Amino acid sequence: MRQKTPLSYIELSKKNLIHNIKQFKNLAKKGTKFSVVIKGNAYGHGQNEVAKILEPYADYFQVDSVFELELLRKVSVKKTFIFGYAQKSDLQKAIKLGCILSVFSVEQMLTLSAIAKSVNIIQEVQIPIDAYFGREGFLLSELPRVFTEIKKSKFLKLTGIYAHFANIEDMPNFSHAQKQIDEYKKALCLAQKFGFRKLQTHISATAGLLVYEKNKGINPIIRLGIGVYGMWPSENLKLLYRNKIKLKPVLSWKTKIAQIKILPKERTVGYGLTYKTKKETKIAIIPQGYADGFDRGFSNNGFVLIGGTRCKILGRISMNMFVVDVSHLTKVKIEDEVIIIGSQGKEEITAEEMAKRINTINYEITTRISALLPRIIT
Repeated sequence: MRQKTPLSYIELSKKNLIHNIKQFKNLAKKGTKFSVVIKGNAYGHGQNEVAKILEPYADYFQVDSVFELELLRKVSVKKTFIFGYAQKSDLQKAIKLGCILSVFSVEQMLTLSAIAKSVNIIQEVQIPIDAYFGREGFLLSELPRVFTEIKKSKFLKLTGIYAHFANIEDMPNFSHAQKQIDEYKKALCLAQKFGFRKLQTHISATAGLLVYEKNKGINPIIRLGIGVYGMWPSENLKLLYRNKIKLKPVLSWKTKIAQIKILPKERTVGYGLTYKTKKETKIAIIPQGYADGFDRGFSNNGFVLIGGTRCKILGRISMNMFVVDVSHLTKVKIEDEVIIIGSQGKEEITAEEMAKRINTINYEITTRISALLPRIIT
């Protein structure tokens, strides 16, 4: 029996997802390990759906929270980094589920050591370095105490030290990235002085691989996020690599027309009276909205695809509905397919295009898609 298609859903291309990770593996030095970032519901794509597809291709998974780890453990036992903050009440669960934990303070580290001792498990930890990033991580001046306390503990095992680039994807000027690299190297040297050798080091995500590491194998691990989903970290990198690698979008956002009608001239559309018809206008009601992750910023400011053509959004985006102009479509009917992100015929709407319309980034466009929408793998 043929499976029924949901009213609204996210379609994931297994073929494209695998294609993308292979593209990046080909860019890296042989032997480089990849941590696939599936936090934020795999950037909106569907955490466990992505994990199941990439299980044979990833060396690690990377999540943000113990909650995400618990969900992941339903489908995978692969080594997994938690790089978000784990509160004290969640530490025992994290240890028992099995993970590599990031440490945010000496106090958290001491608590973690005590809990690991109580369950008789040696817990892997990794230390984030604030190498001119100004977010989480330890400053160089704090590291001697951190390393001293780790050496004291019989139940903590330091396996890695990592950092984050701040702007490597955006700036032709490499000066800040170099400043970060230099600071990170100082942290690694300090770790060696305290006797920590053969550590897993990683500073590069997708952009770092493209700009800094490529086939050099500078660090043994690459944290692959946005690129594996077929999206570019920046327009600069897309232009730079357009003839070298091809990324394929993994996600399509699909729904169906709920209603069609003709509004007379000078009729307002939706909340706030932000649009008034200039002539008799045929409209279609689309059953998605900001509760589903379709930003209110697309009010009077965007398109969907119906019948292989662009249809302009009219009026405000509501919680679960919005209106588009279908006056140019003669054969349009209820339950025709609507593409919010993706391709239809010769037309395409990308997350990058949508991001430009509301002055944000492609990461946010997909990550904010509701986890309640079904994910269908094709």
